[in-house]
Parts: sequence; structure tokens; C-alpha cells
Amino acid sequence: MVGGKSGMSKRDWRPFVYGGLASCVAEFGTFPIDTSKTRLQIQGQTLDKNHATLKYRGMVDCLLKIGKHEGFAGLYSGIWPAVLRQATYGTIKFGTYYSLKQIIVEYNGRESVTVNLCCAVIAGAVSSAIATPTDVIKVRMQVQGIQANVGLIDCFKDVYTHEGISGLWKGVSPTAQRAAVIAAVELPVYDFCKSRLINTFGDNIANHFMSSLFASLGSAIASTPIDVVRTRLMNQRKLKTSGDLLPAHIYTSTANCFYQTFKNEGFWAFYKGFVPTLFRMGPWNIIFFITYEQLKKLY
Repeated sequence: MVGGKSGMSKRDWRPFVYGGLASCVAEFGTFPIDTSKTRLQIQGQTLDKNHATLKYRGMVDCLLKIGKHEGFAGLYSGIWPAVLRQATYGTIKFGTYYSLKQIIVEYNGRESVTVNLCCAVIAGAVSSAIATPTDVIKVRMQVQGIQANVGLIDCFKDVYTHEGISGLWKGVSPTAQRAAVIAAVELPVYDFCKSRLINTFGDNIANHFMSSLFASLGSAIASTPIDVVRTRLMNQRKLKTSGDLLPAHIYTSTANCFYQTFKNEGFWAFYKGFVPTLFRMGPWNIIFFITYEQLKKLY
């Protein structure tokens, strides 16, 4: 299993450190695809006139247009809050998952899909809720692009000044739900596939590569609808001075965003950005799990 070696101490710190490092490496490698996913998810909102126009026809068109009009830096707009997010989210998520698994297996004497599923849901939800402010800043910077010339600190100050502390946790509910869904699919599927493919490939990079692909496909299908809602909630502004008189385009809750999106744009609106989501999750998980497994072998 990915979670540990026989030589590991009962309460090992390595899953936390390796999870954080591998997450940051994977984030740098796939961030332009995430930027295209965010831009695709916020366009075409009939209730939000700022993003009603369909500017991009798909992932490739989005990447080309961002590169043409904003340059290479535009593809990495929001990278630093993303790395900061992975340094916290990735560290807590993977460290908690493998540590919880180890504790339960020591107590129970065996590992099962149910155990892995429960550990993954807890790890994903808790870690994402803690890291939500960095996600909000990342989404805002990705949507604004390089032309806005807004840095990490300035964006953080802007959100806090105009929207308060609650603005930094905007979308925390769908964020936690999405992370729980991704973790519940991604981590157990990876562990399951890895254990089944050991007889064919052995415990090597080919096994890790194939297991990562299966984990990515499952998590992309399950999480994209929640991700669309999360992105839209994080991108909208709710000013402190507005009181209870909300602008018409504001989604009042996660459920309201689901309802309004379905009502005005139909079911397939929940799969806007699915292609870049899949194309990002695939390479992201491949880079992450291979890096994670190699770090385990180093120390």
C-alpha cells in the first residue's frame, strides 16, 4: 500500500512532508490547465453579466487565447496562492489519510475499501476547509488574469477589506464537498488499482502511472459538478456594505447556485471545464503519486 513501510514508526511524519512536496511539484506542472478550467467554468452565466459571454470554445482555445493576449505569465496567474494551498491542503490531506489508515489498520488488523473511503473523506474535507482562503485568492487571480496586475498579498487585502473574513471562506461548503468526493474516489481507487496491478507490473513507475490514470478519471467525473459551483461562488463578490440587498447575480448559497445553474444553463453546465479537469487531474496525479513514491524510497 502507498501508506507506509514496515520500517515506519507508529506515528510517521513522512506522509505529511512527502504529500506537501509532491503536491507542490504537481501543481507547478499542471497549473496552466487549471487556469483554463477556471476560465471555462465561469463563462456563460446568464445571471452574471460580467461573465455571460462565451469567450473560449474549449480548453485548447482558452490556453491559446490566454497565451496570445496575456503571455506565458497569464497561464500562471494565481500560481502562488495555488502553491500555498497545496503546501497546506496537500500536506494535511495526504498525511491525514495515510496516518488515519495506519492507525485503523493497527487497531483492526486489516485494510478495506470502506476504511480507505472513510479516511479519504475525512482527510479531504478537513484539509480543504482549512485551505479555502488560498483557493479563493487563486480563483480570483486566475479569472482576473495577468492584466489586472494583482499580486497575492494585494488580492488577499482586497477580499478581506471589501468582503470581510467570511469572503476568504466563500464557497467553503462545496470546496469541502468536492475535496471529500475527490479524495473518496482518488485515494482508494489508487490504492486498490496499485494492489491489483502489482502482480502484473510490480511496485514500480508503470504501476503508479496506470493506477493514477484510473484514479483521475473517477475523481474527474464525480467532482466536476461541485467544482463548477465552487468556482462560481468563489469568483462572485459580496461586499460588506451591501447588507441584505444582494445584487441579482449573486448566488445566495451552494444549493441556490446548483439550482440557478441548472435552471438557466441546463445539466451539462455542471460539466463545463470537464476536459481540462480530466487533463489536469491525469498529469497531476501521475506527477504526484510518482513523486510521492520516489520520495518514500529516498528516505
